[in-house]
Amino acid sequence: MTNTPENKRRAAQAALPWLAAHEVVGIGTGSTVEHFITCIAADRGNLKAVVSSSNQSTRLLEAAGIQVLDLNAVGELPVYIDGADETNAARQLIKGGGGALTREKIVAEASRVFVCIADASKLVATLGAFPLPVEVIPMARALVARRLSDIGGRPVLRAGYVTDNGNHILDVHGLSITDPVALESALNQIPGVVTVGLFARRPADVLLLGSDTGVKQL
Repeated sequence: MTNTPENKRRAAQAALPWLAAHEVVGIGTGSTVEHFITCIAADRGNLKAVVSSSNQSTRLLEAAGIQVLDLNAVGELPVYIDGADETNAARQLIKGGGGALTREKIVAEASRVFVCIADASKLVATLGAFPLPVEVIPMARALVARRLSDIGGRPVLRAGYVTDNGNHILDVHGLSITDPVALESALNQIPGVVTVGLFARRPADVLLLGSDTGVKQL
């Protein structure tokens, strides 16, 4: 299945009805979300402001004239729109290819409904072909890498990259994630891990997958 900008755009457009009657919503990060920001910039409807998951998205939103608020000033959000690097049929996700996994996980947790928009090629039977991002405190990088190797992963430092939170990312290759909830919980217990890019304990509520034939909703 082909990963194309057009299919990303289809998924992004399909999420627009979820903004109806919501004045403040959460917005994620990534190439599919950039299509979504373009859509809402053209037709904002009732949308007055957003909570953003990254500095990159904040710049795009503000350039489009959309107000960005701090989550602490808003509280619970009605809906969060974000993409994914990989998803299974249970709507459990791998996220963090864009480096915003920690803030994405925070905004998802603060939202009543998490709508994930993605190209249909992101749907897989078993998570792990996409390297799993793990955000780590810099001084713990080597320690965390050893622990990730112990479980059979091959951690690779994302060279030259620092997250919006001032941390590093290890991208873990070679995993076949058959129990995403258990792995997410286990990795979160490693000292020095800030966040793991598994969104399994709090998966997406709705998955919109764009393809050449339209948009499929799970």
